[in-house]
Amino acid sequence: MTAGEFPDMGAKTVTERERKFDFDDGRPVPRLAGVGPVADQAPPRESRLDNTYYDTRDLRLARAGVTLRRRTGGEDAGWHLKRPAADGAREETQLPPGDHLPAELAEAAREWTGGADLVEIAHLRVDRFTHDLTAADGRRLAVLTDDHVHGERAGEHAHLDRWRELEVELDTGDPGLLDTLTRALVADGVRPAHWPSKLRRLLADDLAAAGAPGNAGETVMAYVRTQVEAVRRHDEGVRRGDGDAVHQLRVALRRLRSALRGYRRLFVRERVKALADELKWAGRVLSPARDGEVRRETLLGELAKFPREPETEHARRTLESRLDEAAERERRALLAELTSERYARLLGALDEWVADPPLTTSAESGRRELRKALRRADRRLAAAMAAVRDARDPDAALHEVRKKAKAARYVADAARPVLGKRVRPWRRAVKSLQRELGEYHDLVSAGQLLRQQVGDSVSDAFVFGRLYERGRARCAALRADFERRDLPGAP
Repeated sequence: MTAGEFPDMGAKTVTERERKFDFDDGRPVPRLAGVGPVADQAPPRESRLDNTYYDTRDLRLARAGVTLRRRTGGEDAGWHLKRPAADGAREETQLPPGDHLPAELAEAAREWTGGADLVEIAHLRVDRFTHDLTAADGRRLAVLTDDHVHGERAGEHAHLDRWRELEVELDTGDPGLLDTLTRALVADGVRPAHWPSKLRRLLADDLAAAGAPGNAGETVMAYVRTQVEAVRRHDEGVRRGDGDAVHQLRVALRRLRSALRGYRRLFVRERVKALADELKWAGRVLSPARDGEVRRETLLGELAKFPREPETEHARRTLESRLDEAAERERRALLAELTSERYARLLGALDEWVADPPLTTSAESGRRELRKALRRADRRLAAAMAAVRDARDPDAALHEVRKKAKAARYVADAARPVLGKRVRPWRRAVKSLQRELGEYHDLVSAGQLLRQQVGDSVSDAFVFGRLYERGRARCAALRADFERRDLPGAP
């Protein structure tokens, strides 16, 4: 679409190349003068933008990455139709302001709406502070904007939100300048945005809701989309320090990896392996902080069952102090990884996967591929369970069973919208096994920590020893339960 398509309406089409970043309230805008070819950063120009967004009631434009809006205020007031272009860019057709949606834009949007009615879905008010980034000769290379956003979801799914974000948009600079500026901002502690657009953030819960699944590819991608939105949501919670956010983020990453690996035949092999490997890395990044949370909950929970005696209270204070010190170290290390370029690339890869999944012809099948994936997961779980009998390290072998059970459960979760009741008994049995072996692993991990704790006194060591023995006794009982288990087969 070009300006020539609407010659009588004064339309123009521009290509946007930009990067977005989440930014905390109260922080000063970073200085980018001296970064690459940027010689100067101008003082801010303030403007207020009011944006009303239109879409079908089932958000067909948003799901396709397309935006239709009316903007008042700023330098580009008017009607805008924005859609994805090559190399991560966005192509935007702009028409002059007016009270009514131009028929030409509505017709252009039919490619995605199929002719369904367009209604108002959201309103965003943006207080914008714009800084020109210029070269030594005064030429504007890029624009840095500091946006203070207030959003409101229209209709029956009302939702209010407010946030702050930075945006760098290329002007006359070389495309490589975006990477240079991104590295400088990340080094300054600025976080790459977790939503590709302001509207996508406001509609996150609606877009995560899976529609009615059809073939195998659609069924699995509905599950993947839900988990990608969970990653964005819980990632923000980790950065804020919300309780349980580390756990929930790791769960979302593991669910994604299990779905991609379990249903790998539905996707291009090289693509699915590359993304699964990065998800595995991100899970390892979260492990120390999450394992510390679990050890704290396990040990202090068990210690609370002891009689409240001076020796027990002293041991509890000693243990809490050491756990707190470890938690602070692990949180600092985690936040450093979450602001790395590698993690930012992973989030971008998830967005690309959702926007354009690399499906194979196998994805067009119905229930057959879903059942095959369940049976493969069942066979891997059965093999891991059988390996426990002759294992030299039973704790490690049972942990492997737990991981296979967890992966099998997540594969079942993705198939449930189609397979329904048929998968329920097997999933319930696998979940029960996972839960018991999760307790076993938590006790083993806590016991390993206790063996390293000398304590501040003989009484501390005595209490820690009692805790350790109690944990091993419970592990023995759980092991006996495991050996009596007989799982049903996958449907």
